[in-house]
Amino acid sequence: MSAQIISGTEIAARIREELTAKVTGLKRDHGLTPGLATVLVGDDPASHMYVGMKNKAAAKMGIHSRQITLAADTSQDELLGVVAGLNADPDIHGILVQFPLPDHLDEARVTEATSPDKDVDGLGPMNAGRLMTGSGEFFAPCTPAAVIEMLVRSGHDPAGRHVVVLGRSNLVGQPLANLLLRKAPGGNATVTVCHSRTPDLAAVARTAEILVVAIGRPEMITAAMVAPGAVVIDVGTHRVDDPASEKGYRVCGDVRFDEVKEVAAAISPSPGGVGPMTITMLLSNTVASAARSAGS
Repeated sequence: MSAQIISGTEIAARIREELTAKVTGLKRDHGLTPGLATVLVGDDPASHMYVGMKNKAAAKMGIHSRQITLAADTSQDELLGVVAGLNADPDIHGILVQFPLPDHLDEARVTEATSPDKDVDGLGPMNAGRLMTGSGEFFAPCTPAAVIEMLVRSGHDPAGRHVVVLGRSNLVGQPLANLLLRKAPGGNATVTVCHSRTPDLAAVARTAEILVVAIGRPEMITAAMVAPGAVVIDVGTHRVDDPASEKGYRVCGDVRFDEVKEVAAAISPSPGGVGPMTITMLLSNTVASAARSAGS
């Protein structure tokens, strides 16, 4: 029997309805419109597409969106000056500097320069530290937060279950493991993190009740690597050549979807899974930042 499909598109739509209501309440009760600033450096087509999608989604929810586009040869000091200006702007509650940046720019310095109160990507050292230690309010990185929301809202709460995370990046694997371990809603799981040095990765993956795949390799995960009845969340997104397609390519994830769905109890697709949810969590963090600034 085929698996339940965990649609990130559908879950994201429900969350955006909830966020739209919160935005309306902030405007009505506090005269405050949440503001998101996006900073683009250079002319990378994928980056322009992603930022455009974020700005469009923000506008639909009533969030003020400001895009700042800088030349590819912008200096480090110029970029840091833009970030400093946004940190000081009371109309901006979230700052997103779109990565990757041109090679001559230091992404870590930009992340560190972003105010923790406006770091809605959740990648800065202050938010990462608070997530790790469980102390104080923090913004969770958007993709890991998306995974948690998808699991909980689809009826697969990680609490008390064995979750195997394939991938240990600072963007997904490590913060996701920390979220899953927290004594908080969406947490309380037993977590195993695998990576390229894990012996017999397939055997470890088969122990998972919930398998989250952020390995970065197209369709690496086969049905033989998934325990019957497991829940599978595919974080990967890849464009691979496909002569049979009109476009000459197709989009896939890290999981062989058609194969694994016949084994798993539930699975997220790619595209249509974690992607739309990641944007939604960025907007959620922006609304939360605005609410904090209003004391709400």
